[in-house]
Amino acid sequence: MINKYKRLFHREEEESHFWPSFTDLLTSILLCFILIFIIMMVIKSFQIEEMKRTIDQIMGVRVNIIQDLNEEFSDSALSVEIDEKTGALIFNTDILFEFDAAVLKPEAFVFLDEFVPAYLDVLLENGYEEYISEIIIEGHADQHGSYLYNLELSQQRAFSVAEYILSEDFPYKSIQEHLQAKLTVNGKSFTEGRTDKEGNYSNQDSRRVEFKFRLKDEEILEKTRELLGK
Repeated sequence: MINKYKRLFHREEEESHFWPSFTDLLTSILLCFILIFIIMMVIKSFQIEEMKRTIDQIMGVRVNIIQDLNEEFSDSALSVEIDEKTGALIFNTDILFEFDAAVLKPEAFVFLDEFVPAYLDVLLENGYEEYISEIIIEGHADQHGSYLYNLELSQQRAFSVAEYILSEDFPYKSIQEHLQAKLTVNGKSFTEGRTDKEGNYSNQDSRRVEFKFRLKDEEILEKTRELLGK
C-alpha cells in the first residue's frame, strides 16, 4: 500500500514538472510570434513610407510636366488646349481633317511639324523620359453616325497622325525612335463628348485629337495612394 502511494505521488510529481515546462514552451513560442509580428510591422512601415515617397515622386512628375507644357504652349500661336488635370493636349480636328474624313489636310503637316517636336521636347528632353510609359494619340468623333462608324473614323484619324510623324516625310528623324518605343494610338468614337460654355453637348468640340502621356505604374500607384489614404 505504501509503495502504491509512493508511485502515485511520484507520478503527480512528474506531471507537476511537465506542465510548467509545457507552459514555458508555449510562452516562448508566443513571444517568438509576437517578435516576428513586430519585426514584420516595422518592415511594413518602412515599405509604406518608401511607397509614399515613390507615389509623391511620380505625382510630382505629372505636375512638373503639366507646368512645362503650359510654359511651352501658353504663348504659342498653335491652337492647343491643355487639360490641367491630366496634361492632355487637345486640338480640334478641323485643324487636321476635313469633316467626316481621315486624310490629313495640307496645313495639317505644317501644324504637326511645329507641334510634335515642341511637345516631345518637354516629354523626352527634360529628364522625364524615364517616367513616361506611353505617349498616346487619341482620336474622338462627334455623334453624327453610329458608334462603330465613329469608332473607325476616330481610329483612322489618330492613325493618320501617327503614320505621318513616324514616316520618312516627317523632318525630325531624331525623335522618331524615342517616339516609336512609346507610342500608342486609340480611337474613342463619341464616348467622351465635350460641352460648350453653356454646358450643352458640342459636336465641334467633341471632334478632336488628343496627345496624352501615361506615367509608369501610374494606375497602380494611384490605387495604392487611395488605399494608404484610407
